Amino acid sequence: MRHTRWLLRAWIALSLGVALPAANLTAQAQFTIPKLPVERYVMPNGLTVILSPDHSAHVTAVDIWYHVGSKNELPGRTGFAHLFEHVMFQGSQHIPYGVHFKTVENAGGNLNGSTWNDRTNYFETLPSNELATALWLESDRMGYLLPALDQAKLDAQREVVKNERRERVDNVPFGSEDEVIGAAMYPPSNPYSWPVIGSMKDLSAASLGDVRAFFQRYYAPTNATLVITGDIDPAATKKMVEEYFGPIPRGPEITRPVVAKVSLPAEKRLVLEDPRAKVPQITISWPTVGDVDADNAPLTAVGRILTQDRTSRLTKLLVYDRQLASRVSAAQNDEDSENAGRFTISVTPRPNTSLTEIENLVDSTLASLVSSPPDAKEVDRFKNFERVSAVVGIQSALGKAEVLAEGQTFFNDPLHYVKETEEALAVTPADVARVIKEYLTPGRIVLSMVPTGKLDEISKPSLPYTNVTPAPEAAPAKAGN
Repeated sequence: MRHTRWLLRAWIALSLGVALPAANLTAQAQFTIPKLPVERYVMPNGLTVILSPDHSAHVTAVDIWYHVGSKNELPGRTGFAHLFEHVMFQGSQHIPYGVHFKTVENAGGNLNGSTWNDRTNYFETLPSNELATALWLESDRMGYLLPALDQAKLDAQREVVKNERRERVDNVPFGSEDEVIGAAMYPPSNPYSWPVIGSMKDLSAASLGDVRAFFQRYYAPTNATLVITGDIDPAATKKMVEEYFGPIPRGPEITRPVVAKVSLPAEKRLVLEDPRAKVPQITISWPTVGDVDADNAPLTAVGRILTQDRTSRLTKLLVYDRQLASRVSAAQNDEDSENAGRFTISVTPRPNTSLTEIENLVDSTLASLVSSPPDAKEVDRFKNFERVSAVVGIQSALGKAEVLAEGQTFFNDPLHYVKETEEALAVTPADVARVIKEYLTPGRIVLSMVPTGKLDEISKPSLPYTNVTPAPEAAPAKAGN
């Protein structure tokens, strides 16, 4: 109970930007990261299975991760991984269109999927007596999707994804920010240079044969990790897994893309104009490292020290003390990223505040962290957050499944979250100063985003820049009478 009370207090303190008392910090040094019970095995067809029982509630989660994302696409054929996230819910050989969602919801559960650069996952949370339902659904679309995939379904989901892109990228203020930075940071052949959602051109060009080949290559047991957590009986669960997944063929062996480390020899200054924007914004981004690199932890600490809460350096300076910004964020790899990474600072200024002033204050704040490394209290706040996150992240059945699947997929270790937390707790003020000096260098991208025609509002307009504003999407041609 004592630990529970402390964690609650810590969470509240962190949320409010309040430092914990020193006595509690001392007690934190003895904090032990909880290790989930794990049984891992590999089936004859290559499927990795992880079981983690927890009988505290009559709930189970099934989470299947495929080690495929936009990184596995090719230039000119982008968006396939995300397209498949949609296609996988459109029925399979034994599950008609629309039945997947209805079956889970009628059983009292929920479900979804997600796609990123390095992985795609699908999950269900259900009452524990409905475990067989989730396993049946996931196995059918792993092993028997293609017989039900036809041109009509592909065309329908292609349009859904295009509309999603319009809603999330093309028709929101500065929606193309992420892909503009990716294209500028990485060479065109680098798989991190294109957006996960794909381009309109590539989505239009995707043929049924292309999509089938992508599925056959990557959606197979040898490229998947199945995690089952919650109120389960391991012996009975193994029998069900064998029944539903055992007959599925292995699939081809996968060669992982080799992604070269990226550095920028000099600063790139970009300008993005957007007719939907009402206020300007500045984003500064540096190429860094992926999640598998040891420097990911101290770079994460830099982001927390800058903007974790209202007492953090940039947030305190820009939002509260100087009242120059309405929003500020700083983060290393805000999503899981296996091989490549970015450190990004983004600021939305208040009215009548120049982006130049914001950029200068960001640079001076980073310089101060190098010349005078953060004190122990700043680093301790970061560590407190990581301690709490490690516990809160595994409270639910699905939370457990997510961390176990991520660890197995990227590190071949379902309990990698323990090591990850330990690495975070080992970060020192000197580490913070070192990674800033090593990675947050003049080789960076400075992106000024302004309303259309407001080029006078960009940061440091006297310096050379490239205008990267995308051309507007052409309206569909009207049919003749």
